Amino acid sequence: MSDPTPPVIEITGLHKSFGDLDVLKGVDLTARAGDVVSLIGSSGSGKSTLLRCANLLENSQKGEIRFEGEPLDWTGTGHARRPANPEQVRRIRTNLSMVFQQFNLWSHMTILQNVMEAPVTVLGEDKAEVEDRARQLLDKVGIGAKCDAWPAELSGGQQQRAAIARALCMQPRALLFDEPTSALDPELEQEVVRVIRGLAEEGRTMILVTHDMRMARDLSSHIVFLHEGLVEEQGPPSDLFGRAQSARLRQFLSHSDAA
Repeated sequence: MSDPTPPVIEITGLHKSFGDLDVLKGVDLTARAGDVVSLIGSSGSGKSTLLRCANLLENSQKGEIRFEGEPLDWTGTGHARRPANPEQVRRIRTNLSMVFQQFNLWSHMTILQNVMEAPVTVLGEDKAEVEDRARQLLDKVGIGAKCDAWPAELSGGQQQRAAIARALCMQPRALLFDEPTSALDPELEQEVVRVIRGLAEEGRTMILVTHDMRMARDLSSHIVFLHEGLVEEQGPPSDLFGRAQSARLRQFLSHSDAA
């Protein structure tokens, strides 16, 4: 029986270009509640651009984006197309928390302040309640003892875990990860992978852009392989890693120890 609940994120026919460079050429993407969707592909295939379009950090020129069944309202066409309703954009963004490759912590705030800032300032939540939640989340990602430290005093892995706690503190409907481990050395990378694995086991809805094929294979419910701005192949990890249909995907995976 099909699930009658609308997907958390549904993208259809998305086109995105930068000037004359077509980066996305009609891409579809669906993430239902509890899905872990990994976007894989070579550099320049459009993975990060697709993620940024999903979070409305980039404007697309064509296609539809729905959040929990609600279509995004647009005005204008082509390169002049923009979201028509700033309040709708704000509401959607607060429910799609993004974790970036380079952590993006505020250097002038402690780790606790970093995690608390958006719920208090953007959502107007009670400061004491947010602080309690923030401390619990920092404990959850294994750096509760670092609440009063400054970002510069933490390792890269600790900073990325703080960034994940910050994203979780918004209590989003979905988490978007853009290469969350690529700036880390292998030992620190595993710290972050363990946290993401725990979130997947909790049933969190996540979309991950990653070059880590082992993580994509082990954590994902669905994998999308992008090639030159199009979905070349998609499906469950067992199909893509075990029975890839596309010659380009087989070539891509041949360089991975997870194949």
